[in-house]
Amino acid sequence: MDPTSRKALLRRLASHRGRYGIDGGWAAVRGLSWPAAAGLLLFGLALLPGSTKPLFQRALEFLGGAALLQLPASFFYSTLRGKFSVWAELLEALQLRGDERALEMGCGRGAILAILAKLLPQGRAVGIDLWRTEDQSGNSLESARQNLAAEGVAERCELHTGDLRALPFPNDAFDLVISNLAIHNIPLPEGRKEAIREAVRVLKPGGRLLIADLFRTEEYVEWLPETGMTDVALRRLDWRFWYGIFGVTPRLVTARKPPDHPEAPGSSPHLPADESGQAALR
Repeated sequence: MDPTSRKALLRRLASHRGRYGIDGGWAAVRGLSWPAAAGLLLFGLALLPGSTKPLFQRALEFLGGAALLQLPASFFYSTLRGKFSVWAELLEALQLRGDERALEMGCGRGAILAILAKLLPQGRAVGIDLWRTEDQSGNSLESARQNLAAEGVAERCELHTGDLRALPFPNDAFDLVISNLAIHNIPLPEGRKEAIREAVRVLKPGGRLLIADLFRTEEYVEWLPETGMTDVALRRLDWRFWYGIFGVTPRLVTARKPPDHPEAPGSSPHLPADESGQAALR
């Protein structure tokens, strides 16, 4: 693909019509009110007319205010725009055929799932979540459904309600498994490790895994080779996905399931007794 066509594709993938809320929910917004208020106060002190303070002190107050205000500015840019561009590039770089079956663990309101579905015109994009508003404002099955319809990809998507530690899918079911800012929300290491094992279990031999997360990525890098995964790598994502330049910066874990990957001892699908946990969009 020539550079012009690739740029056009990336713009199309990153553009969105749905409403995807705030990562971290309103608790994250409330937490950012303190640095925002302190930053504005320092700016006001630095620019206060008639003050006889030394220039050096004014400069320190100005720089301190800027450092604090970049936290909410960077956070809102990342959650409302930056993550779309970053994930568009990550998924486009995989050079998918378009007929794969892919899973997003912790899909929330469907922001990344919709990008994935745009790349799978003959495939299937599957999302699973517990729909907790603590993790994303307005997070619900219905909001995800509406967003996928707004993006025009509902017919190639399906949504499930379920726990990442017990995925309701058979072994070797997906060509690609991704997760965005989700697995770290599992509080205990044992639970996070089980979610990693589940991701590997449902991945087909030869399939690829991408996990972007704010915390615990070193754990994933340690655990993935234990499951037989290869090409395990860790890297920091760029400034468009930073939640504060001096704050939390997500990192990306990538790995591949080898073609001759053996089934882990005792691994078995956690299939529901019925399809009540599934909300297929057809």
